[in-house]
Amino acid sequence: MKDLVDYIARSLVDYPDQIVVDEFYEEGKTIITLHVAEEDMGRMIGKGGKVANAIRVLVRAAAAREGQRVQIEIE
Repeated sequence: MKDLVDYIARSLVDYPDQIVVDEFYEEGKTIITLHVAEEDMGRMIGKGGKVANAIRVLVRAAAAREGQRVQIEIE
């Protein structure tokens, strides 16, 4: 899942070299944190949070196919 989030984020931002994706496990689910440059924060969240929600939906669907639970945090 970490690779999927990294791929999506790098294709959306202006500064792909500043993206950091961390993954850790907590209480039976995977938590993925995405760190982007401040200049790219607006692109990652989108108008009304639509881009962030779309990324979360894609990752949750991919995780469900593998029987996992995933939570995405954008920082």
